Amino acid sequence: MGILSGNPKNEPMHYGEIFSVWTASTLAKGMVSCYEAYLNHAGDKDLKKILNDLLDQAKLEIKECDELLTENGIAPAPVLPERPPVKLEDIPAGARFTDPEIAAKIAADTSLGLVACSQVMGQSIREDIGALFAKYHLTMTALGVRILQMNKEKGWLIPPPLQIKRPEGE
Repeated sequence: MGILSGNPKNEPMHYGEIFSVWTASTLAKGMVSCYEAYLNHAGDKDLKKILNDLLDQAKLEIKECDELLTENGIAPAPVLPERPPVKLEDIPAGARFTDPEIAAKIAADTSLGLVACSQVMGQSIREDIGALFAKYHLTMTALGVRILQMNKEKGWLIPPPLQIKRPEGE
């Protein structure tokens, strides 16, 4: 039939797929660096658990995306150096991220990750790449729900203005 038939792993990646997989790997490497720092700043045990789960997911994405790139002759971005652990008490109060700040940031990152995964899924013509990012999307969805529940339970969620009562006559 043609070059785009048969096993998707034998099909060439198009430029959009290459850029998206490379970008996903690079962003995941940045997340590992950032979330390792957040772990040093976090005090809440539930927040630390979610940060560790986000770190595990980012490391998985790095591994899988870098393997895909390498198999297709594309050099992945270098891994950033690992951050050393720091005791929370050693971080000055004015330099420390608070737990609600960290929780808001990871909620926003997770939301943006869902959009990015959807975009890669939509642009992919290789089924294996679309499926890979569908898997990431599903995991991010579950993590996002956990982050939302945690933010609500801890009183860290700042909702937008809520309409409690509709104006008369409408």
